[in-house]
Amino acid sequence: MAVHAHPDDESSKGAATMARYSREGVEVLVATLTGGERGDILNPAMERPEVRANLAEVRRAEMDRAREILGVSQRFLGFVDSGLPEGDPKPPLPDGCFALVPLAEAAAPLVAAVREFRPHVLLTYDESGGYPHPDHIKTHEVSVVAFEAAADPDRYPGLGGEPWQPLKMYYHLAFHQGKYVALHEEMLRRGADSPYTKIFEEWEERARKRAESGWKTLEITTRVPAGDYFEVRDQALLAHATQIAPASSWFACPVEVQRAAWPTEDYHLARSLVDTELPEDDLFAGIRECVTL
Repeated sequence: MAVHAHPDDESSKGAATMARYSREGVEVLVATLTGGERGDILNPAMERPEVRANLAEVRRAEMDRAREILGVSQRFLGFVDSGLPEGDPKPPLPDGCFALVPLAEAAAPLVAAVREFRPHVLLTYDESGGYPHPDHIKTHEVSVVAFEAAADPDRYPGLGGEPWQPLKMYYHLAFHQGKYVALHEEMLRRGADSPYTKIFEEWEERARKRAESGWKTLEITTRVPAGDYFEVRDQALLAHATQIAPASSWFACPVEVQRAAWPTEDYHLARSLVDTELPEDDLFAGIRECVTL
């Protein structure tokens, strides 16, 4: 089960991994906590009055197309997008949004989903949310609660479903310096212009802000070979047409370069209730030996 804040997050973080496991016969569920109602329209071609007026419905339809491309199941857990507050000082979050829902209440639908779907592995964000969007941070928090609470019959007894304990929980490490250095160097080796120069210019400032916030740089414990599914990932991303333009910088590095320089999707093993040896190349390491997937 991959737990995400908004539709499109599943296609930018861990999509090739999900596509690979799905095609290998693993049941995969994306749990999307909000509908992305307050998201921006980032593709100018989609900036039309009818799209703006029905953004929630449009994003649900985009999610359905991406789900089909990835070959996974997906469900919305019913919370309202908090939006990304900007400015100095930042404005207050809107009433009723996901980030303001009390944690015990916000975790309840995810606990119910875990008990129903019964995943062995849970994928989510680290404590920084991957980037400091309030919905991403809240997604981390509810995932941590659900990992523990879903197995405890004394917690959330009114939800129904038998208690269920996931065996491993991972944090996505989709955007880290080592990966982009490798892609940058491979582009230069091939005599191509690198799209990552600007990223490196911003990296030091980003690292400073993370340090000030007390967020750690997490170790990559698990590298899942997924290069054969990078095209599927990109197709799923493009299905979120309000969020990703075909000419976006997301697609500036050719897939063949990515496969040569960094053919894995990367994770940090945050919790494990089974024995496993690090580093791993499989999210189910230690699980395959004791259960039937």
